[in-house]
Order: sequence, then structure tokens, then C-alpha cells
Amino acid sequence: MAMIRNQRRHRLVALTLILPFVAVFALVFAYPLVEVVRLSFTNATLIGGGEWIGLQNYRELLADKLFYTSLKNNGYFMLLTVIPTTVIALCIALMVQRLSGRMQALALALFFLPYILPVSVVTQIWAWMLDFQFGILQPLFERIVGKPIPVFKNPYWVMPSVAVVTIWWTNGFNVLLFLAGLRNIPSDLYEASALDGATRWQQFTRVTWPLLWPVVALVLTLQLILQLKIFDQIYLLSEGGPFNSSSVLLLMVYREAFQQNNGGYASAISLVVFLLIVAVSVLQYQLLRIRGRR
Repeated sequence: MAMIRNQRRHRLVALTLILPFVAVFALVFAYPLVEVVRLSFTNATLIGGGEWIGLQNYRELLADKLFYTSLKNNGYFMLLTVIPTTVIALCIALMVQRLSGRMQALALALFFLPYILPVSVVTQIWAWMLDFQFGILQPLFERIVGKPIPVFKNPYWVMPSVAVVTIWWTNGFNVLLFLAGLRNIPSDLYEASALDGATRWQQFTRVTWPLLWPVVALVLTLQLILQLKIFDQIYLLSEGGPFNSSSVLLLMVYREAFQQNNGGYASAISLVVFLLIVAVSVLQYQLLRIRGRR
């Protein structure tokens, strides 16, 4: 009997501990997800229930040229950011690791400072620096291409420019992740490899890279998820233009929901984006895990 009472007491304590999490999860994630799924099968406005129309929203989505344009732009943006930001962060972390004392603290502060800035401040800074008439970076464009370029109004420059802004803004967090991974590698391994005559490149390829691979996989997965959800920088810098050359999926959701008052269609797009993020991130993470085991 005493054992049964202890088991009941432990279960009660466990339920008491997890109940707040379950309640918050159901309120801020599960219920909105179920509601989005329901609304995606209706013609609801932004506020209102709407009528059931079945798969009509998804048929319209599959026939929407802007959807495919936005999907292509999302993929292009991922190519511009996911791998480049990972490589840049790793190189910075390797350089910062060689510093010590105040110099290392100063370098970390400089690289991490942009990450704590709100996106509105970041975009304002870069909009000022790249301004067509008064931007301090326009002389650089004049030297490279021979004339100033309105980068956020040029269909060929807008996405690379937003990618540069995004890498500058978010890379500090990736640097911290790589530094944490590098500090977890035992120094004895480097000393032993140096005694065996290994060069720095051999130490990186045979010691650092294999042991750092789980962190690399984590950074790549996080970056993939973040860049698939790109919205803020696009909206504030280019609003999807010019000629939809920087339109992305979440910008479509915003336009349909808050500008066109088409909540059902926006819900359908949101659900497709959610499923796309889940599928791509899980697939990439599994591929990276398989690669790490080899």
C-alpha cells in the first residue's frame, strides 16, 4: 500500500510540473495550429468564421504564379545565406579562439553586437548606408560597376543585398555556437597531433572538423529554418519588389491576411509553409546526421 501511495504521489507531482507547459503549449501552439488548419478549408476573412469550401484554397494556391515565384525566391535566399553564413561564422570563431583576454572579449562584443539590435534598427542602418543618393557604400558600387545602384529597387541586386544584411545581423549567434563547440574539444588532441607532426590544416580536418560536426549540423538546420521564415528584412527593405523579385512566402501570407482580408487563403499558405519547413528541416538534419556518422 505504501508503494502504491508513493507512486500516486510521484505521478501527481509529475503532472503538476508538466501541466503549466502543456497548458501554454496548447494555448500558443496547438490551438492556433488547429485553427489555421480549419480556416484553410474556408473562405473566412481575417476576422470571422467563413464558409466551408474544401480544397478550393489549395487549388487556387497551386495555380497562383506568385506562389511559385515566392517559393523560388525563398530557395534563392537560402542559397545566398545558409551555407555562406555558416562558413563565415566558423572562420570568425576560429580566429576569435586564437585571441585571449580583452582582445577576445572585444572581438566577441563586436561580432555579437548586431545580433541584439532589433530588425527595424538593422534595416534602417543598411537602408541609410545603401541609399542611392547619400549612401556611404555607393562609392564602392561606383568603383565596381561604374555607377551607383539602387540595390533595393533593382531586381538583380535586391536579394543578395538582403542576404548581406541578414548575414551581418544574425551571424553573431552562430559564432557563439561554434566557439562553444571549439572549447569543448580537448586540447590534448591538438598536442598529440602536433607531436605526430600534423600541420594546422591536418589538425583542422582530422580533429576539429569531425568533433565540431554536430555543431555544424545544428547551425545549418537553424539557419535553414530561419531563412525559410524570412519576412522582416524583406518587408522593411523592399516590400517584395521590384516586380515581386523579392517576394517570399510569408510576405504572401501578410498580404493576403492583412491587406486583402483573405484569412482562409492566408491560412492555406501558412500551413503549406509550416509543412515545408518541417519537411525540409527534418530531411536536412537526418542527412547531416548520416554524414556525421561516416
